[in-house]
Amino acid sequence: MRELVKFAVIELDMLKVGKQNLWATVGGSIFLLGLYALIYDISFDFFSWTFFMQLILFFVLYMVLIVLHEVCHLIGFILFGRVPRSSLRYGLNLKMGVAYATTTELLPNTVMRKALLLPFWVTGVVPVLLGFFFESPMLVLLGAWLIAGAVGDFAMYAGLLKYPKNCLVKDDEQFPRLHLYTMHPVEKKEDPA
Repeated sequence: MRELVKFAVIELDMLKVGKQNLWATVGGSIFLLGLYALIYDISFDFFSWTFFMQLILFFVLYMVLIVLHEVCHLIGFILFGRVPRSSLRYGLNLKMGVAYATTTELLPNTVMRKALLLPFWVTGVVPVLLGFFFESPMLVLLGAWLIAGAVGDFAMYAGLLKYPKNCLVKDDEQFPRLHLYTMHPVEKKEDPA
């Protein structure tokens, strides 16, 4: 039996991701609400009871969708990676201020990429589409915030694209990083200098 060889680590710079998330939240909100305003009449009465209730509902739904975002990762691990439920971990890292979902199992690169982007579609794109369909600017804004919330997932996805499809990926259970393994030795490219 061949032994696994760790050959790379992809680690997120949380400060950089935080800045990207802020810009994506602001930019995505302006763009999608602007598009909504071009299609539908949009107006807010900031001092009405309805606006106040929608604001409360927005933040409640935002918290629920953050939890659902992480659950989508777990669903992706099971659906695409066929991992046992006993291998799944979910929680909050209060020091880093993030929710997390992980599996103790090694996953093929292609499977991890699918599991990384599943929440983007379910908790980001779907609310935006529903917001346009039901003429709800609140749902459009909610989707924009959750799309921006997938910035870290996209960064991990982009990192995985640089490595072979058949390498194995282990999600770190404590930090936002991925450990990459192979059954074959990976040759490093020598600098011609």
